[in-house]
Amino acid sequence: AELAARAADSAVCAAARPWRFVNALSRLVVDPERFPDDREEMRAVGMGAVYTRTTHRAPLRAPDVDQRPLLERYFHPYARAMTEAVDARIAATGRAVVVDVHSYPTAPLPYELHGTGSRPAICLGTDPFHTPPELRALAEEAFAGFGSTGLDSPFAGTYVPLKHYGTNRRVTALMIEIRRDTYMTEPGGPAGPGLDALAGALAELVSRL
Repeated sequence: AELAARAADSAVCAAARPWRFVNALSRLVVDPERFPDDREEMRAVGMGAVYTRTTHRAPLRAPDVDQRPLLERYFHPYARAMTEAVDARIAATGRAVVVDVHSYPTAPLPYELHGTGSRPAICLGTDPFHTPPELRALAEEAFAGFGSTGLDSPFAGTYVPLKHYGTNRRVTALMIEIRRDTYMTEPGGPAGPGLDALAGALAELVSRL
């Protein structure tokens, strides 16, 4: 959230400040970026829309927990609000670009289904329908100074509201997964000087969209 805020507030984005949609709730409550049904592969490790396992595969909730109260209270309102934000951009400009920003650890965690793949400084998650080549190319250029940029490893895909997913090409999307050692000392602690450089790269990308 801080990275996105710095990018949005930068001079590069002064002419067209991007909208930010921030998830302020822990994913241990609900994960708003999962499919809420059997399409979600992370359900295999207890990490669907409602987690029953932690990142270390420790029990969090009963496997047969009733997920409906959490989905109704948190997941669906988040999805509706994000859909409304995207709809508003389409109404105003004819299109919407979702840039989904995350971070990930240098070493794989036990929950990762694809943890044996490459772990570049910048992982770009793409979708075959919603990520056009030109969007991917702009991101690769913006983050070229960080040593390594890869596609869909260790995390693939990107977030698009279900209303538009797979049907509306006016909604384009890209996930940016940032390896944490590029801006902080793991496993925790304050961000270092790398955060400003990353914010600058993100701002440059957004300014060219």
